[in-house]
Amino acid sequence: MAEKISIVTGGAIGIGKTIADSLKERGNRVFIWDVSEDGKKTADELGVKFMRVDVSDYENVNRNVKIVLDDVGRIDILINNAGITRDNLLLRMSEEEFDSVISVNLKGTFNTTRAVLPSMIKNRWGRVVNVSSVIGIIGNKGQANYAASKAGIIGFTKSVAKEVATRGITVNAIAPGFIETEMTERLPDDVKTAYLKSIPMGRLGNTDDVANLVLFLVSDSASYITGQVVHIDGGMVM
Repeated sequence: MAEKISIVTGGAIGIGKTIADSLKERGNRVFIWDVSEDGKKTADELGVKFMRVDVSDYENVNRNVKIVLDDVGRIDILINNAGITRDNLLLRMSEEEFDSVISVNLKGTFNTTRAVLPSMIKNRWGRVVNVSSVIGIIGNKGQANYAASKAGIIGFTKSVAKEVATRGITVNAIAPGFIETEMTERLPDDVKTAYLKSIPMGRLGNTDDVANLVLFLVSDSASYITGQVVHIDGGMVM
């Protein structure tokens, strides 16, 4: 994996930050893409490069892919991790709440993958890992928009995997369960307790658990794995 060129979207905090750090530690040249200026602080901390990119903006994504290619010549690994939530019961959900989640989570995955694939095809090697969620598989009340976006990522992953399988490119999705991040830390204790009861392993996951799975999927050891959805949830969904 040394000397690979990697882009991690939503890399400012949480799962994305840990993935970016893990790739960098294994010799990758990493670009963190995020709309938050926290990404600059994270990039400085990790010794990687920050680019302020709105993945929901097709033209913005394409411009920044060109900047990376002009800088380093190719893109080997894409981690589609950027995502947002706008939770609400469906009857109370606004059009903006639905559209914004679909735009970032699902269309953002399309935008970045579409822009990066030509470089991977040219080099006949590439790894794309899309971060879905167990919610995209089982659904969750108050998250119809989020569940739809994450389920869409799964269908997108399988379709693209079939399109590029003969080009040395693998495309897989991961479906994290309840992972300890800045977002989950803000949840009430009773909500955390309820989630724990649904996890056979009896503990929350951490960002290192997710990053370790990503490292495997982008390595040569996983070269015969594509179009798959790998759960990482402590047995929450079987």
